[in-house]
Amino acid sequence: MPDTGMPETAPYEPTVRTVPTRSRARAAYDRKLVHSILDEGYVCHLGFVRDGAPVVLPTLYGRVGERLYVHGSTGSRPLRMAGEQDPGLAVCLTVTHVDGLVLARSAFHHSINYRSVVVHGTARQVTEPAERSMALDALVDHVVPGRSSDSRPANEKELAATAVLRLDLDEVSAKVRTGGPNDEPEDAALPHWTGIVPLVRGYGAPVAADDLDPAIALPDYLAGL
Repeated sequence: MPDTGMPETAPYEPTVRTVPTRSRARAAYDRKLVHSILDEGYVCHLGFVRDGAPVVLPTLYGRVGERLYVHGSTGSRPLRMAGEQDPGLAVCLTVTHVDGLVLARSAFHHSINYRSVVVHGTARQVTEPAERSMALDALVDHVVPGRSSDSRPANEKELAATAVLRLDLDEVSAKVRTGGPNDEPEDAALPHWTGIVPLVRGYGAPVAADDLDPAIALPDYLAGL
């Protein structure tokens, strides 16, 4: 894990880009909160500008200390744009969890309870072999902790076809909404159900591949899910 010298308790410093224009009270810069939101997610959305137009791509990611890693094909234009010898690629990366549907008496006040993180910065391609290997392991373990040591590492052909981007967690903010509907006082007597519908993430029982050797038992890290 890279040593940034930044203590876990130190908050991220707000910037012009990380202070929201609406609902500022929901913004947070707590480092532990940001890390917990990132660590719980699977998919991020990576935004950048290509040929003068915005592009947003969903992709897997992994966090190692104060860095995020994403991967893709070496033939991908955005990954080529983020080469180590270039200025890098200006990006905005987001992760969001929806925790509940908030149903108000009025259509206007319907909402969701959520936790989100927005990261601004410059993504750069990782070319150093040891960091690339560590990043690829982190991407696998982010989805299922312990999986990287229980699978075949990428071979030379696969590594040659895979590019890894690094994005430092410098310009970061979280935003959270909790609680119930914010109905207007004059709507309190309206005959409409109001409240929260919680959304809960869960795991089903693992389903073995058709060609799996029956002698291979379900690993503990999967059984523990």
